[in-house]
Formats: sequence, structure tokens, C-alpha cells
Amino acid sequence: MASSPSAQLSGFLTRYTPEVAAVAKAALARLRRRLPGAIQLVYDNYNALVVVFGPSERTSEAILSIALYPRWVTLFFARGAALPDPAKLLKGSGTTIRHVVLANARDLDTPAVRALIDHAVERSKPLDPKGRGRLVIRSVSAKQRPRRPS
Repeated sequence: MASSPSAQLSGFLTRYTPEVAAVAKAALARLRRRLPGAIQLVYDNYNALVVVFGPSERTSEAILSIALYPRWVTLFFARGAALPDPAKLLKGSGTTIRHVVLANARDLDTPAVRALIDHAVERSKPLDPKGRGRLVIRSVSAKQRPRRPS
């Protein structure tokens, strides 16, 4: 019998250092509370483990995501280039996506990051406020970079 998506995600997280996994787990818990009803799409890609939050299973409707790398966790905004960022937190130079590297999950609680999340949610398709949300494992790459620093 296949394991549940939650069990699979937990298994993916164990491949990271305890520090990176702890930041990711706490960040995911905060985002789940902040975005009730969001669908979470998991991509265990070649470069990173990514959990996308959105109103549906369409990646084109993504609001934000958490990506784990061997040394850090990053909060990505799908349409971050259009977000107001008076604190100049957003990094990146692409046409749409911007990011913030999280030193710890409490960074999500700072007023500037909360404002970015609020703006991103306001500009997205609405989440189902009564929805329970769910976790969907979308892909697991057969070949992956090491999940821990060398």
C-alpha cells in the first residue's frame, strides 16, 4: 500500500539536515494556518523540494511556495515582481517570481513578510475559506542533487 502524501513529505524532509528540515516544517505549519483551504502541491525536483500553495491543483494559480535547498529554505512568490515591497525584501530579477530566504520560520511572522503574503493572497484566485486543503505529491525526480551540504 502506498504511503499517504503526509508520510511521503515527511520522508522527503528527513533527507535534509535537521536545521533545514526544522525551518521547513515550522514554515509549512505557519503557511497552512495562514492559508486554510490551500491545495499544497509537492515537487521533489532535481534541485530542491518544493511545496506550492494555491487555490487549486493548477500550478498556474500558485500563490507562493516553500523550497528547500541543502543550506536554506526559501519563500517564493509566484507573482512577486508585481508585489509592493517597501522593505525591499524580495530578491530576484526574473519577470514574475521573487523570493525571500528564511533564516527561520519566524521570518514569516514579521510585518513586512506578512504584508507580502497578504498582497499575494489578495491578488490570487480566492482560496476556499471552508476548504480543508490537501497535500498532493505531484512529482518525484528519479535523479536529484544531494539534499545535505557536502
